[in-house]
Amino acid sequence: MLKNSAKPKKQIYKNYSQEDFDVWKILFEKQIQYLQNKVATEFIDSLKKMKFNSNKIPNFNKINKILKSSTGWKIKTVPNIAEAKEFFSCLSKKQFTTTCWLRSMAEIDYLEEPDMFHDVFAHIPLLINKNYSNFFHELGKIGASVIGDKEKLKKLQRLYWFTIEFGLMRSKNAFKIYGAGIISSKEESENAMAKSSTKKEYNVKQIMNHSFRTDVIQDTYYVINSFEELKNSIDEIRCELYDS
Repeated sequence: MLKNSAKPKKQIYKNYSQEDFDVWKILFEKQIQYLQNKVATEFIDSLKKMKFNSNKIPNFNKINKILKSSTGWKIKTVPNIAEAKEFFSCLSKKQFTTTCWLRSMAEIDYLEEPDMFHDVFAHIPLLINKNYSNFFHELGKIGASVIGDKEKLKKLQRLYWFTIEFGLMRSKNAFKIYGAGIISSKEESENAMAKSSTKKEYNVKQIMNHSFRTDVIQDTYYVINSFEELKNSIDEIRCELYDS
């Protein structure tokens, strides 16, 4: 993994090495194969519309053109995980912060912090889905408005965690994955699909009071029925935060 000082702040496509292309190909093919029949069809449909494949690392300029013409979103490249203020500010402007560096071959099965496989493969495709991206945008606007209130921000971060990162969707009486933290991790995927993990109905108030850890496999997942349900819960989210 690159040291912080060496991580690029923008994507220069010609700078990717053969190892970078090999890492992308291995991760893409392995995860796509594993996700078959486990991931929400909305994700697969979006992945195809974004024209992602295993042979080429996605070009951010091309991604931005597709996103702009569909939902108005764009990528903002950052060297590391964005701080909450920058992150929510960007979301409020329909900008998703993403790294442009890939893990090394030696770290292909485990990485301490998200690289562009997580950010791009797992997050970007669904930004083309209007209900999902509208929900994401509204979270950003709410986050930007409560950034100075630690308790309100903590509640919103929990909601983000249990939806955007680790959310499940019900489809024909089966659980399907849509959360990026699950999509990009075989271990999380296995756990989310296992009968031993706890699945709960999507509940804004309950989620806002549900603490989480970032350094362990999750033990509880919240299930939505559709992205429309997420979008329609924005007013409830505002009420829970602003009235608390």
